[in-house]
Amino acid sequence: MKKTIITGLLLAAAATVKAQSYIGYLSDNYSGVHGIISNPANIVDSRFKTDVNLVGASVFFGNDYYGVKLGDVLDADFDFDENGNKSPKTSNNLIGNADVLGPSFMFNINKNNSIALFSRGRVGYNINEIDGQTYESLADEFDENEDFMVNEDNFYLTANAWAEVGISYATILMNKDQHFLKGGLSLKYLQGLGNAYASGSNVEIDYDADGTDLGGGNTTGSITSQGEVYYGHSQNINEDLDDFDLEIVEGATGFGADLGFIYEYRPDYSSYSSNGNDAMTYNHLNKYKLKVGLSLTDIGSINYKNGSESLYDITGVVNEDTFEEQETIEEILENLYTETDTGGSTKWVLPTALHLNVDWAMASKFYLNLNTDLSLTSNTKRNVSRTANNVYLTPRFESKWFSFYMPVGLVQGAGAQWGAGFRAGPLYIGSGSVLSLLLSDNSKAADVYAGLKIPVYQGKPKDRDGDGIVNKKDNCPDEYGPIENNGCPWPDTDGDGVNDNEDQCPDEAGEAENNGCPWEDTDGDAVLDKDDTCPQEAGPAENQGCPWPDADGDGILDKDDQCPEVAGTVANQGCPEVTEEVQKTLNEYAKTILFNPGKATIKTESTTALVDIIQILNEYPDAKFTVEGHTDSIGSEQTNQRLSESRAQAVKQFLVDKGIDASRLEAIGYGESKPIATNMYKDGRAKNRRVEINLVK
Repeated sequence: MKKTIITGLLLAAAATVKAQSYIGYLSDNYSGVHGIISNPANIVDSRFKTDVNLVGASVFFGNDYYGVKLGDVLDADFDFDENGNKSPKTSNNLIGNADVLGPSFMFNINKNNSIALFSRGRVGYNINEIDGQTYESLADEFDENEDFMVNEDNFYLTANAWAEVGISYATILMNKDQHFLKGGLSLKYLQGLGNAYASGSNVEIDYDADGTDLGGGNTTGSITSQGEVYYGHSQNINEDLDDFDLEIVEGATGFGADLGFIYEYRPDYSSYSSNGNDAMTYNHLNKYKLKVGLSLTDIGSINYKNGSESLYDITGVVNEDTFEEQETIEEILENLYTETDTGGSTKWVLPTALHLNVDWAMASKFYLNLNTDLSLTSNTKRNVSRTANNVYLTPRFESKWFSFYMPVGLVQGAGAQWGAGFRAGPLYIGSGSVLSLLLSDNSKAADVYAGLKIPVYQGKPKDRDGDGIVNKKDNCPDEYGPIENNGCPWPDTDGDGVNDNEDQCPDEAGEAENNGCPWEDTDGDAVLDKDDTCPQEAGPAENQGCPWPDADGDGILDKDDQCPEVAGTVANQGCPEVTEEVQKTLNEYAKTILFNPGKATIKTESTTALVDIIQILNEYPDAKFTVEGHTDSIGSEQTNQRLSESRAQAVKQFLVDKGIDASRLEAIGYGESKPIATNMYKDGRAKNRRVEINLVK
């Protein structure tokens, strides 16, 4: 039986299969032009001025049927049929790819826009809904005495190789404080290099080891089958898949597109937007705390215009010898079964997928990346490729010249995977499954990638004068200066020690306390306004620049007026002057003050005279007076002296009690020493018994 034909198809698929390419490396902010593979928005606000990829290749295979341990495979005695772990199910799947990024480069048009040109070669295989028992039966040598039956039902096989030449454009859509958003679009011209596919509907195969009698007691096996099989291919596959050569297929072209957006949360945005610099000034740094990317890739198809597709009814019985005589799948279908329909091949659909990428900056140079790829194409349609749904969590160390990643993930149908990779300047190499291959006894996926590039990194912006303003935005890059003056030091035009930015009189020397202006003397009194309490009125310096007041309006300034609140005369230093007439009046009143005989007590009838005296004294509040007591000559001289003193003191006390300041009065007793009349007569002695109130001059 030509089991090798079908087995070859399956093993070819196992050789190179499609899931995410460059696992781990694409999470790196220094992946450069490779970023377009997962999201075209990656190339703007990049850590590169330009990035040139020379060549890079990524190969992946995954399945849910066959598992091995890498160490066992490397053993010379390892046999794939005998030593591998097989997990046959009614619906086994194989899926994978080879992805070669050829000469490609990206560069920045300006700080907000970037572009990339790329070339890419890809091969993808899908085998879906295959009954595992079918594969085992085809892989094993037939026992001529052993029957078997396969109920395959429906199955789908697709293989395609194509080249891409494309352009990517990315731009910044929003850069506002802590929020940053960029978007990108890739347009691709597709050239088919070969396509083959097959699908079956309600397929059943029954092998009877001795079902056909050849005569003479000899028998051979018979193959009874039913169902329908579609088989299509491009014109460069003339005989069978094992004769498939990659070449440009005439008329096999198409167009594809990738679309992506990336949002960055930048809580520390203020540290990148100080001194007139903006975040784009620091393109050599990652500025986000959290980055979220969403993209849609491989939208499109290739139409193999000259390809063919046929539908065969495989219902019937074929003996094993006749089956073995056929050389190719086409010969088996054409010579042994009935072709019911033929025509042009079905358009091949790209493996469209949705990608979500979340990157968390945990600490300086340490990141944690979550990436998931979700296929948007069906696994139950003819001539359709698809990616394997997967999710990877990748911790990484990332720096300018070196990065290291260790992706851990789950791949649909292939289970858990654990890998490692690194980038060292122009070299990148890694695998998303190398560690699980080394450690697991039943690894069902394998991948590897490697490549070389020429990276040209963004440089740290220069700031020669250390003023926080990068040279390209600094009008005076060699002199320290503030952003308000475009990085130049403020001048001091008038040389007064106050810089022009703070000098309200930049062309006239002044004082720092007056904002660089000279002090004025508004009222022209030679007292500067800063020291002048009355800047609008001329006044002497001794009164802080204010004119002296004359509160009592007597023409004598308060500074010279001994009685500033009471009008007075110049002769009396501004105080009211006690005239001779007033003095006479005081003494006229004083003469009416009567005492009890031989005593110092004032008689009640003297009160009126004392009140009049108080009124006069209040009119001259700053004048001082003496209260003088006198007696006649009757009695001893000593007695008369004491009596005069007591009477003078009694009058003073009365006046003080009525509100006259005691400091203005002095009580003096003269006894009988100053008579004003003769003591020989009664009338004269009465005149001598008196009190006088005299002004102290």
